[in-house]
Amino acid sequence: MSRRPNFGGMGMGGMNMQQMMKQAKKLQAQMAQEQENITAQEFTGKSADDLVVATFTGDRKLKDIKIDKEAIDPDDPDMLQDLVIDAVNKGLSQIDEATQASLGKYTKGLM
Repeated sequence: MSRRPNFGGMGMGGMNMQQMMKQAKKLQAQMAQEQENITAQEFTGKSADDLVVATFTGDRKLKDIKIDKEAIDPDDPDMLQDLVIDAVNKGLSQIDEATQASLGKYTKGLM
């Protein structure tokens, strides 16, 4: 009959389960703080020539959108749509980049 080795409650490189849980809680708290910092920030996306400016909170909520009157051409509504899409996408990209820069260190190698 083979016996399983007894590691004396130790595993994972000598770290016991209690230490692992403590470390996991610490990392979780750090990640939550980083996320709160991102949420508290504002991010601004701007279209070409700043004709449309979209401002977001860090939790991806549109807070404000400004449209320059030069961007409003009744004969070309598609241009305004494109400018709005551009500004919104740039603002959201800024949030993604800030999130990756802040939280990426915790997820590196997991994906």
